[in-house]
Amino acid sequence: MRRDYELGFILNPEVNEEQTRSILERIEQIINSHDGQVVKINQWGRRRLAYPIQHHRDGNYVFIDMILAPETVLELDRNLRVSEEVLRHLITRRDPKAVQKEREERAEREAREAAAAAAAQAKAAARATAGAESEAEAATPAPVEAEDEMAVYSPDEEAPALTEEDLTYVPPALEEDEESSEA
Repeated sequence: MRRDYELGFILNPEVNEEQTRSILERIEQIINSHDGQVVKINQWGRRRLAYPIQHHRDGNYVFIDMILAPETVLELDRNLRVSEEVLRHLITRRDPKAVQKEREERAEREAREAAAAAAAQAKAAARATAGAESEAEAATPAPVEAEDEMAVYSPDEEAPALTEEDLTYVPPALEEDEESSEA
């Protein structure tokens, strides 16, 4: 039975990027050889320690989320214990409910990003076909939609006038700016 674990370890601050990469590769190799899976690697970088460890005041923090069998934890622990670059390490079992919630959120986020990318491609394709149909219309300036859904008009084009109803929804900060410019 495979479970979710988190491995947190602090590396000696004198360890360079190449050595860090080799340590991470060694950990991934152990996990993969025991039918495990690395979900996420989070490198915090160099941080101040709460107390000196082996006369070091700083350390490089690394966290790895992984899925593995409980037997693999013993192998990882043994390898990290004998490594001179690793100042401290801790392997903890993650809460299954929290892990499930995190996976659902990640899936939703990826689905939203995929939908947004598909919509952007469809919009670009629609613009390309519309542009090919009428080149004359493309020559006249038209409002361009900005990301915040406000229309932007070219200097040659006049913006539509605001109605009384539109003016009631102006935020107070904008009204104060108008009053100070009149004075």
